[in-house]
Amino acid sequence: MTTGQDAITSEAGGRYARALFELADEAGVLDAAEADMAALAAAFAQSDALQRAMASPVHKTGDKAATLNALADALKFHDLTRRFVAVAARNGRAGGLGDMARAFAALAAKRRGAMTADVASADALSAAQLKELAQALKTALGKDVEIRAEVRPDMIGGLIVKVGSRLFDSSLSTQLEGLRKSLKEA
Repeated sequence: MTTGQDAITSEAGGRYARALFELADEAGVLDAAEADMAALAAAFAQSDALQRAMASPVHKTGDKAATLNALADALKFHDLTRRFVAVAARNGRAGGLGDMARAFAALAAKRRGAMTADVASADALSAAQLKELAQALKTALGKDVEIRAEVRPDMIGGLIVKVGSRLFDSSLSTQLEGLRKSLKEA
């Protein structure tokens, strides 16, 4: 369920992502920016500590900017992406960089004529499973689909697939929660 704050963050993330996309396109560095934003999204997905630190009001904006600058150095970001991340941090949007990275990926996929699908699973999916899922989504949606996979052990099993505003949730944790509610009501 999306809260009002999530919607605001996503809206701001979309605006920031569009700005970076347009600047990168004009500068002819769209591929580099896309690779950088994918690396940034992966860093956020792999580190709960990074996510919490960037979203926390306890940490000072300057500290967040320094952390992100070090991350940009380590990941060898293009100068445009590095400046973008710094501006986002200075504007108090460091916690929204994950949203920005996802929105940027969606813009890049749309440019290529594809859709993006965020897929969460309890265990990492193999290359064959990802390929099979991409094909099934292409058949269902009528477009090429680029998958961004995330491992979420709390799901226990199954998949959660989000494509645009569509959400397909076959996770075991959701099914168990539904069963729990049914038993409570009975």
